[in-house]
Amino acid sequence: MKHVSILLLKHVNVAGIENARQSFLETDIYLTQQGNSSMFEVSLVGLTHEVSTNNNLYTIQADQLAKEVHKTDIIIIPPIQDDFLKAIQDNQPFISWIKAHYEHGTQIISLCVGAFILASTGLLDGRKCVTHWRAAPHFKNLFPKVNLLTDKLLTDEQGIYTGGGAFSSANLLLYFIEKTVGRDASIYCSKIFQIDTERTSQTPFIIFNGQKDHSDEAIKLAQNYIEAYYKHNPSVDKLCKTFSVSRRTFERRFKKATGNTILEYIQRVKVEAAKRELEKGRKTVNEVMFEVGYMDSKNFRNIFKKYAGLSPSGYKSKYALLVP
Repeated sequence: MKHVSILLLKHVNVAGIENARQSFLETDIYLTQQGNSSMFEVSLVGLTHEVSTNNNLYTIQADQLAKEVHKTDIIIIPPIQDDFLKAIQDNQPFISWIKAHYEHGTQIISLCVGAFILASTGLLDGRKCVTHWRAAPHFKNLFPKVNLLTDKLLTDEQGIYTGGGAFSSANLLLYFIEKTVGRDASIYCSKIFQIDTERTSQTPFIIFNGQKDHSDEAIKLAQNYIEAYYKHNPSVDKLCKTFSVSRRTFERRFKKATGNTILEYIQRVKVEAAKRELEKGRKTVNEVMFEVGYMDSKNFRNIFKKYAGLSPSGYKSKYALLVP
């Protein structure tokens, strides 16, 4: 029997708790149906006896207090609400608790933006990690020592597991069940919860809105210019002339501010525009290609797949509206 501690964090996301809890409970149902003993004892572990969340819409009761748990085999860190710094501050007693249990052999699983709590322990320093793509810039700023993989769905490193954003964390839970119990149990749970187990990346779900959470106003103007005139294929030299900055200085400042080279930024703006058009379903892939400023179909396909995770036709097939 393995003891599973699902942390009843302050500012917790309720859906994350239930995803994890139901995954282990359903695995036990499968095991008993096969004539085997249950494997998991699942507890909600809190710092207090109850936690209110979602502006007091929900109140959740803890099964155990953290100070009462002397040994646990698995710790689940569910997602937290949007104010990450406040959530980290209000859950400080869990930080040392998580670290101490890991040092005694406990496996740690963070779901979605639960990675912010896990990273606060220092256990992710120098290790790979994933979180929700939307939170990635903020995560990188707070935890520069962590090797954040923005496109991957999950990581597994030395007893520490991290899962991607929102409901894609369910894929991490299935992965862990397969590794711990067996593939048959994982397949059973995937069918019960109707989870697509073939997903390996968050890339198709990423929405590029431009990285403007910086203080370089000249670079923000350049970003706005690219987003307005991307169809005209603005060159780096043209941008440098427009904003009266030397190429070397411009490229250095742009990369520092946005995390992308100028060329990468232009490509990402074009691909995001192409995605929006393909989702409408009214134009062919070639029409969309020309509209966003590409003339070479092979080049367009390669760049689109790099940032969208699918070919243009595959993306259209997956997301396009049905046009009457």
